[in-house]
Amino acid sequence: MSELKKKAIGILAIAGVEPYQEKPGEEYMSPEQMAHFNQILQAWRNQLRQEVDRTVHHMQDEAANFPDPVDRASQEEEFSLELRNRDRERRLIKKIEKNIN
Repeated sequence: MSELKKKAIGILAIAGVEPYQEKPGEEYMSPEQMAHFNQILQAWRNQLRQEVDRTVHHMQDEAANFPDPVDRASQEEEFSLELRNRDRERRLIKKIEKNIN
C-alpha cells in the first residue's frame, strides 16, 4: 500500500469514517458513494471549524503588548499568518457547505 494511501486512510479513521468499499459493477457516485463523501466533507468541515476556534482562543491567550518592537512585530506577523490561513479555511468551509447541501 502506498504511503499516500496509508495517510489518507489514517485521516479518515481519525475523522471516524471508514474507507469506502466499492461493490462490483457499482455505478460511479451511487447514492451510497454520495453519502460516504458527504460524511467525509462533514468531518472535514468540523475539523476546520475546530481549527478556527483554536485560533481565536490562541490569539486571545497570546495577545500581549511587548515593549520590544521586534517582539511585537514577530507576534503581529504570526497572527497575520494565522489569520490568512483561517481565511483560506473559512472559504474552504463555504465550498464544503455548498457541496454538502
